[in-house]
Amino acid sequence: MQTYNNLNTFRVLFLIKGILTLCFSLFFMFYAGLGFFVTSAIELDQSNDVPFNPGIIIIIIGVIGIIISVAIGILTILASNYLKAVKNYNFIFAMAIVSCLTGILGILLGVFTLIELSKPEVKQLFENNN
Repeated sequence: MQTYNNLNTFRVLFLIKGILTLCFSLFFMFYAGLGFFVTSAIELDQSNDVPFNPGIIIIIIGVIGIIISVAIGILTILASNYLKAVKNYNFIFAMAIVSCLTGILGILLGVFTLIELSKPEVKQLFENNN
């Protein structure tokens, strides 16, 4: 008896979400570049006495944003790969939960993936592939 599941659909959606997350890291690259611009503008203007350089804070936020968004993007693409191979149930489950923290697309994808992963026939597929 053939059982139908939505794992292939979720695989494609995780891949799209991972690519969009990697593209979102470009925003943080722009933000870090803005920090470099602010830092250089303050250093060129010798007439003001600034107690600290706010450009450094902008750069730090941008770099942290780049690191987090690239890491989540790569892990989401990796979850898509594991969904294709139907293995690493716990990793996909964890990435569905992390996906719920990343905006409306992530919430929808995470909730529906968790619902699909909790079905007994899907759990059986993962156990058979180990």
